[in-house]
Amino acid sequence: MSNKLHIVSLGCTKNLVDTEVMMGKLQNFELTDDNENADVIIVNTCGFIDAAKEESINTVLSLHEARKEDSVLVMAGCLSERYQEELQSQIPEVDIFTGVGDYDKIDELLIEKKSRFSDSVYLIDGAERIVTGSTYHAYIKLSEGCNQTCSFCAIPSFKGKLNSRSLDSIAKEVEGLVKKGYYDFSFVSQDSSSYLRDQNVKDGLSLLIERIELIEGVKSARILYLYPSTTSMALLKNIAKSTVFHNYFDMPIQHINDDMLRMMKRGFGKEKTIELLNFMRNLPNSFVRTSFIVGHPNETEEMFEEMCDFANTFGFDRINVFSYSDEETTAAYDMNGKISDDVKAQRAQTLGDIAAECTLRSLKAEIGKECELVIDRESDEHELLLSAKKLIWAPDIDGEIYVNDQSDDEHALEFGKIYKAKITELIGTILTATVDNAQK
Repeated sequence: MSNKLHIVSLGCTKNLVDTEVMMGKLQNFELTDDNENADVIIVNTCGFIDAAKEESINTVLSLHEARKEDSVLVMAGCLSERYQEELQSQIPEVDIFTGVGDYDKIDELLIEKKSRFSDSVYLIDGAERIVTGSTYHAYIKLSEGCNQTCSFCAIPSFKGKLNSRSLDSIAKEVEGLVKKGYYDFSFVSQDSSSYLRDQNVKDGLSLLIERIELIEGVKSARILYLYPSTTSMALLKNIAKSTVFHNYFDMPIQHINDDMLRMMKRGFGKEKTIELLNFMRNLPNSFVRTSFIVGHPNETEEMFEEMCDFANTFGFDRINVFSYSDEETTAAYDMNGKISDDVKAQRAQTLGDIAAECTLRSLKAEIGKECELVIDRESDEHELLLSAKKLIWAPDIDGEIYVNDQSDDEHALEFGKIYKAKITELIGTILTATVDNAQK
């Protein structure tokens, strides 16, 4: 088999980790951006909502149209797992189908040229990854599957119940990455605050925090995707007192109206959700991100307006807005009271505008403050501008900061290094900063 590999990772950062595992197993291949001349093409798909499913299928078919003769096209991941039989019968263009259990067997699948679907999800356990997109930051997957029963979510139907990695497995992976120069980590899963509950450990994240803090070389960490009803005050206090984990809180609350939260089967109502959010917001140097869903069945205009008012007044730093997607195997799929696509689009636009205003307010509040930031790369704006991010921010989603690099070679700013900086102004939606380049 020839050895040029073109690989595409769609969907969430958990998918990205799995893609990096496949890259680790195929290091004998030469990675190429030229899909038309690749010998092997792999698409790690997303099957969460309609838009993601459509993107995955369009990507596969587009790559097939352009690929060379005798190349191998692989469709992997969540969409393949969720619709195994349908896709294999309806997309004959694909040579190999595989789901969410065999990422570390991708080399075997290519040799066999056969489709394979394991009975269980894949959990990293000693597999070597090729971390992409950064020289200092890596995502660490905590678990797969989910024990929640949210009315709108199909993930448990094809990924199963919560399946947590061991603390030893995670610590070993982090230690290995630290040896390679990585010092900033984002810990992710579908419901991170339930980590280790499948092993009868109530507060696994607090144990994780203690364990990661013992690893020399870890300078920065954050936890993504806390679930309201499994997030305890004790956990939030442990994050707050950590010397490594930032007061970074990504908690998708999805709605704020009590009746809608019950219909969504979210576990917590408005009062307790706000109690958690207020505690996070009031911690020093905290950063609070959330997600909302508009257009869930039976969402009234009054419910939507209540959500908009809360989103606008609470003080979120970032907000994601999703339109409800009607997914088979979910409780909401069989509900009456469906909202029209036009109304969903209108509500998404309205809440999206509020989310943009919240981001601007959060960014404006940074002006004049001192912070730690990391230089990522040259900016797309100008050759003398460097793109950076606040150390607390998650990569790619929380924004970028422009730094003007006019230093000489001796004091040139280095990519991947942490610097003390002062935020100076906001240009559009991008902050600018001056850096103390004597400090590294």
